[in-house]
Amino acid sequence: MPLPLARQPWLAMTLLVCALACLVGMAGCQTTPPPQPQPKLSPAQVTVLKEQGFALTEQGWELGLPHKVLFGFDEDTVTSTRQCAVLDVGRALSRAGIEHVRVDGHTDDVGTDDYNQRLSFRRAVAVAKLLVEAGLTRERIEVRGLGKSRPVADNTTATGRAENRRVAIIVTVD
Repeated sequence: MPLPLARQPWLAMTLLVCALACLVGMAGCQTTPPPQPQPKLSPAQVTVLKEQGFALTEQGWELGLPHKVLFGFDEDTVTSTRQCAVLDVGRALSRAGIEHVRVDGHTDDVGTDDYNQRLSFRRAVAVAKLLVEAGLTRERIEVRGLGKSRPVADNTTATGRAENRRVAIIVTVD
């Protein structure tokens, strides 16, 4: 039958020394934590986004008012005024080295789901073409048609429906 440690002080001291040696040894084996991932956008890029009217949202950096790209009822052509604005934004993003942009097309709730899905995609493609013309790489532009699934305004009023007929330009940091 083993004797308690109190009766074997040399054994208690040996165990204590071994435990301390293990702790010191383990501390020496610890690796430094991996570096934290760097933000995908530099401070200079964030400054450009803010200057162009982008605001940080849950989706990423989204182009906000008054720079929204709005469309008329059942239209998928960007007006000449908005074309100039989209080209300016695209050039600024290109110069800043912004690499990934998502273009989300939207509609109001008039019409069938299928029709609105196709119309919203055509709207997004129209804006994406302008961004490519401005210098962004097509392969780095994600184009989505979201139809009437994400209204930003009340579809029961003409003003609300007009706000929902839009394309959102979003700089993602994926």
